[in-house]
Amino acid sequence: MALLTLNVFVFKDDASYGPNQLALILSAVTAILLGIKQTTWSHVQEKMVDNVKLALGAIFILLLIGALIGTWVLSGIVPALVYYGLNILSPQFFLISTCLICTVVSIATGSSWSTSGTIGVALLGVGKAMGISPEMTIGAVISGAYFGDKLSPLSDTTNLAAAMGEVPLFSHIRYMLYTTVPSILITLVLFLFLGFDQAKRFDPSSVEVFQGVLSAHFFIHPVLFLVPVIVVVLIAKKMPTLAVLFFGMFLAGILAILCQSNLIHTLSDSGTYLQKAYKTVVQAAMMGIDIDTGNAKVNDLVSAKGMVGMLNTVWLIICAMIFGGAMEATGMLARISSAMLKGVSSAFGLVFRNVSTCLFFNVTASDQYLAVVVPGKMFKKAYSDLGLDGANLTRTLEDSGTVTSVLVPWNTCGAYHAALFGLSTWAFLPFCFFNLLSPLMTLVFAFFNLKIKRQ
Repeated sequence: MALLTLNVFVFKDDASYGPNQLALILSAVTAILLGIKQTTWSHVQEKMVDNVKLALGAIFILLLIGALIGTWVLSGIVPALVYYGLNILSPQFFLISTCLICTVVSIATGSSWSTSGTIGVALLGVGKAMGISPEMTIGAVISGAYFGDKLSPLSDTTNLAAAMGEVPLFSHIRYMLYTTVPSILITLVLFLFLGFDQAKRFDPSSVEVFQGVLSAHFFIHPVLFLVPVIVVVLIAKKMPTLAVLFFGMFLAGILAILCQSNLIHTLSDSGTYLQKAYKTVVQAAMMGIDIDTGNAKVNDLVSAKGMVGMLNTVWLIICAMIFGGAMEATGMLARISSAMLKGVSSAFGLVFRNVSTCLFFNVTASDQYLAVVVPGKMFKKAYSDLGLDGANLTRTLEDSGTVTSVLVPWNTCGAYHAALFGLSTWAFLPFCFFNLLSPLMTLVFAFFNLKIKRQ
C-alpha cells in the first residue's frame, strides 16, 4: 500500500503504466520471503498460477473489448451513436440520462463491463461533444452499469453472492432493494445538480461543428445501430460474452467494408479495395485507429487503441493476481481475515467487519469474485451465530464487494475501466457516486437496525 500510494504522488496518472506493476511484484516477493517457512515454493507458485488463471476470462474480454471499440469506430457505429445522441440528449440532463441508460442496459445484460464497453463508450463521446466533464460522464456510466451488475438476475456476481449465503436468488435481489434504491436515488439527484452546472459551459454551436465533422468523414445512418442492438440482445440472452464480443467485432468489420469505403480509401493507399478494407479492419481491431479530421476534439473522439491499447492493463492484472496468490499461499490473507472476526457481538459490528473485509480483498486479492467468495465463506457462520438471516450477508457482499471493485486501480475491474476510458481510476473515482454510497448505505442500515432480517 505504501508503494502504490507513493506511485500515485510521484508518477500521478502514469502510475499504472509500470510503477504499480513493479510495486505489486515487489510486494509479492516480500510476502514470499516473509512467509516461505509456512509453506513451500511449489505451493506458492501453484497459487500464483491459479490466481492468474482466474483472471484469464477478464483478460480475454479486455482484449476483445479493445478490438470491438476499434472496429466500432471504423465502421461508424460510435460516430453515429454520438451524432444522433447529440440530437436526443440535452446537456442539462445528460449526466442523469447517462446513468439511467446504463442502468437499463446493465439490468438487461447483467454485465457492467459490457455496458461500459459499448453504450458507455458512445455516451462518453456524446458528453465530450457537449463539453461535459469526462470524469463525471464516466462516473455516471459506472454508477448505472454497477447498479445492474448488482441487481440483475442475469449477473454472475448476483448469483454468486446469493449462493454464498444459500439465499434464493430473487429473495436476495428483493432484500438488496432496501439499500440499493436509496443509493441510486441519491446518485441520480447528484448527477441532476451536476448536470445543471455543466450545462452552463455548453456551446450549442459546438454540436453543429461536431456533427458536421462526423458526417464529413463517416457514413452516418441508423442502420449502423443494428450491431449494438444485436450485441445487447445476445448478452441479455446469456450468450457467452467472448463469443458475443467477437461477433460484434466481426459484424462491425463487415459494416466498415460496406459503409465506410471513403474512409478506408483514406486510411490505406495500396492494393485493391478488398485488400485495403481487410488491412484497415485488422489494424483497427489490433492496433487501433487514428483519424485526422481537422478538429482536435473530434480526433480524440474517433481514436481507439485496439487490442494493443489494453496490453498495459493486462500486465497490471497479471501482477495484481500474482500478488494476491502470494498473499494467499503464505497464509497472510487468512491471518488478516481471522482477525476481522474477533470480538463481534452486534449486527452492526458484524456488517462493519464484513464490509471492511470485502474492501480489503478488493485491494489485496485484486479481484471482484474473490472479494465476494472469500468473505462469504468467512462470515456465513458468524451471521447464523448472531441469529441473522443469510440475506444480510449476501446484501453486504454485493454492497461492499461487487460495487467497490471498480474503485481500486489495480483490481481487474478498476484496471479495465481505466484502460477502456483512457483515464486514471483516481480521476473518475470521486464521481462514481453509486459505488461510493453502497457500502455506506449498508452500514447506515445496520447501525440504525433498519431492515435487518432475523432467522
